[in-house]
Amino acid sequence: MAEPTTPASPSPIGPSARSVDPSPPRAIARRVEGDTADKRRRFGKSVRTEVPREVHGDWAPAPDRPDPVALLEEQSVGRIPDLLPIRYGRMLVSPFAFYRGAALIMAADLARAPSTGIAVVACGDAHLSNFGVFATPERRLAFDVNDFDEVHPAPFEWDVKRLATSLVLVAREQGFGDEAGRRMANAVASEYRTRMLKLAPMGFLDSWYVHVDVTSLLGQVRQGGSDKERRRAKAFVEKASTRTNLGALRRLAESTPDGWRLREEPPLVVRPQLSDANLGVLRRAMDEYQASLRTDLRPLLEHYPIADIARKVVGVGSVGLQAYILLGVGVAKDDALFLQLKEARASVLEAYTDPTRFDHQGERVVSGQRFMQWASDQLLGWLRIEGLDRSYDFYVRQLRDWKMSFDLAAADERRLTRYGRTCAQALARAHARSGSSLAIAGYLGKSDAFDDAVERFSIAYADQTERDFAALRAAASSGRITASDVD
Repeated sequence: MAEPTTPASPSPIGPSARSVDPSPPRAIARRVEGDTADKRRRFGKSVRTEVPREVHGDWAPAPDRPDPVALLEEQSVGRIPDLLPIRYGRMLVSPFAFYRGAALIMAADLARAPSTGIAVVACGDAHLSNFGVFATPERRLAFDVNDFDEVHPAPFEWDVKRLATSLVLVAREQGFGDEAGRRMANAVASEYRTRMLKLAPMGFLDSWYVHVDVTSLLGQVRQGGSDKERRRAKAFVEKASTRTNLGALRRLAESTPDGWRLREEPPLVVRPQLSDANLGVLRRAMDEYQASLRTDLRPLLEHYPIADIARKVVGVGSVGLQAYILLGVGVAKDDALFLQLKEARASVLEAYTDPTRFDHQGERVVSGQRFMQWASDQLLGWLRIEGLDRSYDFYVRQLRDWKMSFDLAAADERRLTRYGRTCAQALARAHARSGSSLAIAGYLGKSDAFDDAVERFSIAYADQTERDFAALRAAASSGRITASDVD
């Protein structure tokens, strides 16, 4: 896949921002030209004439900027009504929590800003909390992007700006101040740029296998870190290795006379009442899921017949979407498999770029994850459930497989900066797999012009996020929306 392509497809399942933003601007993808490395690099450099790197630092709300609360309300249409107060409540914890649920708002803003048009398969929601560690199929610990609900082709700088701004918001939340936030945002942009400059000259196959090696990262901590940092790193790895299906069994389920059953925690974990007809629909959907897996993996699921199912509230921006956990139990003692089914709707980026080429939103998420990650969960798949009102697309993954995220609240400025740089490395590697690394490197160049621009943008957009956060808080105070602190 040399360049991301997005031919037209039917309308996406689920609502979008189009009724709030009836004529949204679209980032026009440039066709990268050149049949040699030098020509592609020169093409990227030529884009600077039309879109100077410095303009990425400019931010001011556009005259036609949609009401951010209205965008969130429109995005809530079709979600589970009883869960919407939890979604808004989680977003009102802090400006960074709001930012985590506001990918649609930022997509609408970025579409109104200058754009390179150099498209990659973009995460669409590349903030700090959407990176982390997980187990590869070889049972090695990997670090990478780990959230792909919004994955879709878009200009590369959209992901970089979202990552850098998240650092500024966390720096403010931790009391480090804007000077620290500026340094962190600049460090993220610089790391992304220098990493892309290293990836671009590689053969495409060589760059495809590049990854952020957790063992190497821990080795750096052991060599240059303090005793406290070494202890933290060791504890982090040990904790990640306990986040297995067995650990989930002990935490999320209980042994009953009828066998293992999921433990209910209303309203966050609730067992639905399923009729025989519902069970039949689920079984057919699971057959579709099996068909989406590699042939050699399909027999694995036969060893784990479904013992229970529950609806489970997850995340911030995803709250209100259909999400379930399935417990499969094998014949050996405490042998369990946990699968998560999560509803997939159209990416927030799609309203502001080109239509998706996928007819199934779950397949879009899975394809994007496999494309961006160095190694992915072998049990990633998708299915569709035909409901009474409409079809629901889902993607499926293991619920726990050494998955862990960095504790942002426990980090000092130095550790947070280092973590931001590591995220930028992973993001650059993921973008390079889209085949545009030479054009991106040509555009970014060796100077710090792009880094400085991203720094300025991140501070300005963090200010905008705080204003939008205040608008949501005012909407809750006035009764326009209902927010709950249930967690």
